[in-house]
Amino acid sequence: MSPTQWDFPVELCCRPMAFVTLTGLDVVYNAVHRAVWDAFCANRRADRVPISFKVLPGDHEYPKCRPKRTSYEWYIPKGILKTGWMNKHLNLVPALVVVFYELDWDEPQWKEKQSECATRVEIVRQSLQGRNTKVAVVLIQKKTPLPPGEDVTASERAAALCNACELSGKSLFVLPHTDHLVGYIIRLENAFYEHAQTYYYTEIRRVKSHKEFLNKTTHQLLFVRHQFKIAFFSELKQDTQNALKNYRTAYNLVHELRAHETNILEIKTMAGFINYKICRLCFQHNTPLDAIAQFRKHIDLCKKKIGSAELSFEHAAWMSKQFQAFGDLFDEAIKLGLTAIQTQNPGFYYQQAAYYAQERKQLAKTLCNHEASVMYPNPDPLETQTGVLDFYGQRSWRQGILSFDLSDPEKEKVGILAIQLKERSVVHSEIIITLLSNAVAQFKKYKCPRMKSHLMVQMGEEYFYAKDYTKALKLLDYVMCDYRSEGWWTLLTSILTTALKCSYLMAQLKDYITYSLELLGRASTLKDDQKSRIEKNLINVLMNESPDPEPDCDVLAVKTAQKLWSDRISLAGSNVFTIGVQDFVPFVQCKAKFHAPSFHVDVPVRFDIYLKADCPHPIRFSKLCVSFNNQITSVDLVLGHETGRCVVLNWQGGGGDAASAQEALQASRSFKRRPRLPDSELHWDGIVIQASTMIISRVPNISVHLRHDPPALTNEMYCLVVTVESHEKTRIRDVKLTAGLKPGQDANLTQKTHVSLHGTELCDESYPALLTDIPVGDLNPGEQLEKMLYVRCGTVGSRMFLVYVSYLINTTIEDKEIVCKCHKDETVTIETVFPFDVAVKFVSTKFEHLERVYADIPFLLMTDLLSASPWALTIVSSELQLAPSMTAVDQLESQVDKVVLQTGESASECFCLRCPSVGNVEGGVPTGHYIISWKRTSAMGNVPVISTVITLPHVIVENIPLHVNADLPSFGRVRESLPVKYHLQNKTNLVQDVEISVEPSDAFMFSGLKQIRLRILPGTEQEMLYNFYPLMAGYQQLPSLHVNLLRFPHFTNQLLRRFIPTSIFVKPQGRLVDDTSIAAA
Repeated sequence: MSPTQWDFPVELCCRPMAFVTLTGLDVVYNAVHRAVWDAFCANRRADRVPISFKVLPGDHEYPKCRPKRTSYEWYIPKGILKTGWMNKHLNLVPALVVVFYELDWDEPQWKEKQSECATRVEIVRQSLQGRNTKVAVVLIQKKTPLPPGEDVTASERAAALCNACELSGKSLFVLPHTDHLVGYIIRLENAFYEHAQTYYYTEIRRVKSHKEFLNKTTHQLLFVRHQFKIAFFSELKQDTQNALKNYRTAYNLVHELRAHETNILEIKTMAGFINYKICRLCFQHNTPLDAIAQFRKHIDLCKKKIGSAELSFEHAAWMSKQFQAFGDLFDEAIKLGLTAIQTQNPGFYYQQAAYYAQERKQLAKTLCNHEASVMYPNPDPLETQTGVLDFYGQRSWRQGILSFDLSDPEKEKVGILAIQLKERSVVHSEIIITLLSNAVAQFKKYKCPRMKSHLMVQMGEEYFYAKDYTKALKLLDYVMCDYRSEGWWTLLTSILTTALKCSYLMAQLKDYITYSLELLGRASTLKDDQKSRIEKNLINVLMNESPDPEPDCDVLAVKTAQKLWSDRISLAGSNVFTIGVQDFVPFVQCKAKFHAPSFHVDVPVRFDIYLKADCPHPIRFSKLCVSFNNQITSVDLVLGHETGRCVVLNWQGGGGDAASAQEALQASRSFKRRPRLPDSELHWDGIVIQASTMIISRVPNISVHLRHDPPALTNEMYCLVVTVESHEKTRIRDVKLTAGLKPGQDANLTQKTHVSLHGTELCDESYPALLTDIPVGDLNPGEQLEKMLYVRCGTVGSRMFLVYVSYLINTTIEDKEIVCKCHKDETVTIETVFPFDVAVKFVSTKFEHLERVYADIPFLLMTDLLSASPWALTIVSSELQLAPSMTAVDQLESQVDKVVLQTGESASECFCLRCPSVGNVEGGVPTGHYIISWKRTSAMGNVPVISTVITLPHVIVENIPLHVNADLPSFGRVRESLPVKYHLQNKTNLVQDVEISVEPSDAFMFSGLKQIRLRILPGTEQEMLYNFYPLMAGYQQLPSLHVNLLRFPHFTNQLLRRFIPTSIFVKPQGRLVDDTSIAAA
């Protein structure tokens, strides 16, 4: 009985396929035959029919068919299923034998060849005598055959060959050896598959026909056997639905058998086989719930069928195999596309298989615990003549015996002893670890971390029992972190105990010390006597002595470990072990705490280190070390002495271990009242670790004042006066000033703010926004200094400016003189505003607002400067820079030089311009720039003048066909002639026909042409002269001039009135002397 006896046979686990043998092929020496065989076997895709091919010689001897029974009346079956039956029908007895023969239809020696082919077929039939196996003939031909009906010779010879071989026409095939060989082979396969289907259908009918001869009394085993065979043949026929149906029937029949200690193993074996087939087919049909339900039913029916108590470990092995096989089926189905879930995955079945494997191990340990003097029986009762059993699940020493009464109890006893002694050689831990490893992989895949950790602990324990202590420690150490972080202290203690045993048996010093430290701590649930033993062992190790053995360890392993410990003691090496306690829970706790959250640089820094021991007995530490790097980086507590062994417990930061965070959280949530303690004692939970403190600079003893006149004006050199005064008792030195825009503000502000120490020149883009470390010398006590900063802000808005003063001073702390760097900073928010608002408008020469201007006709550009500054502004000068498309009518001179504007005051300028004809420009014509040079009136003379450039708006320019302007005096007098001359200028390239009329006014008489029609040539001018005679004094309306252009009807008189005056002031008539007085006035 080998350790693999519980593995399912290969023929049970494989996919049954129709078995077809090919004869007449020489695949070694004949290239054509080899090509035919390769086409059948090589690269078989999933879409090809499921057939298993095998090449055999023509005279191959097939298994003999036993004589047919005419009656089952006196037949007593010896078992349920023979061990060779499935293999026989999968690999030995074909459903179809195909005879290959090279023969063309035009073969000259046709008769001889036909006779030889018939002989070969007859030889095959003789070797298959008594079986229903089909026979077919394939003629390998060199030529491609003609379509059916066209080759008369082929039809006649085919019929003759079928008669000679006693074959039907459907069993004769032709295989042309051409380029399309694979295509012909696939068609042949399909025909072979149909023949095989027929064969298996016949076999099913044959087996079913036996059932009518059976009776329930003596043939119960045959009912199961026949039902299994029908299901198996259905699988070979690829009728999986009927196969599943018959397997279910067979399964129910198995459990109807009378079970006894003598046949229970056979019943369970067959039940396991049939259950495997049912579950496999359910997964294949994509009905996993049916598979799971069947497996649960199977386990419920079989778990109590233990059999012989002396061999109960066999039942545990059988149960383990059932769960493992189902887990394999489940996993295979998942790989083929089935979706599993967290609560139903193969991991649970592998876990249960491992559980039964552990139970098998325990039972074997109890039942197979024979003394060394007990020898293995001779002759071996487990051996058979053929080397295999006749029927599945039977005992080798009583095969075929179905009686419930044991005919030879002594033989039974020897057989049981042989099985028990064989079981002792089984490596149970290896089986268990393999199953647990499979389960862990599944739980990891389906994200079940706690199940994974639980099974990894079991794997570690199995490795411990298997004496593979290195792997055991590796696994246990891995899962300890999870149990520590979640606070499973009882589980952690159990794992630590096993880990301590492993480290002892391997004489791993550092691991042994680490696990001992934790088992003595507050996380350990061991009793005090156990802790005392561990503490004693720890002290022995620190004194360079061997520890006492750990309890419940293998005797041989302990002896080996004691030798290893002796070697460790005698070897000279490093005896200092540094152990970081952040990842475990040692027996001593540490908390570091500074007295204050911050200290000035000239004040002593004080802190406390709190230690608490949780071990049952007092313990002495030799040294305490605290490391600093701007904070407490680590605390080292030294246990032991350098003369023996020395353990350095290292806390990173200010202390705390793997359980500290969880304990602090529980303490903060607890409402439990703490008892009152004496003043010298503290509640441990009330001590909060404070591993860092802030060292801040010495308190500065200077004053910093800022003087300025807000708000700042855009682009001006704004003056900020910084006054620093020392109130220190000694001289301060290396005084440095950092001033400018405070960092961390909007990036746009940084780009548009520039700081300089020189106010006589304007800042450009190269100047920084913050001046750093400007040296200003030393200061004596009471001395002060001033520094002027100039800030240029390119945009409006609020800005925060920083003035930072640093200096060095010598001071004495605890009789030691040190150099302290002090600093003080002041911030100020300064608002930046526009200095003035500029309004620009275009008007006609009559000061009427213009939406657009006309080509070559003068117009006025008016600018208004409104002061928005709270401080007086001096307009140094102004300048109008015209665009190339504009020309000045008069000289362009500034009209606001040296003008001082108070808040709200304005200054205006007027420029007469003309725009030449430029055609139709979309968006208008640019006018140019208006440049204003200004400064604060209160600014010093050396402060540079700021030039503000105003971009003037574009103006729309239109061309007019006719321009009219008038020459007339500035005023008239009653009853005195008033000469008026109108100039009409043609602005087009066309001759203009013009109709002119003058409409009279009540205030004037006039002489001249009242109505006229004339023609004006291109680019020429026509003058019209009138004498107006005023009749009334005051502001009077002139006679209206009406112009009508025949070519341009859209030219209206309303447009004309923009160019010529419509009214004039008329003085009253007076004496001559009055003229002088009026002129004087």
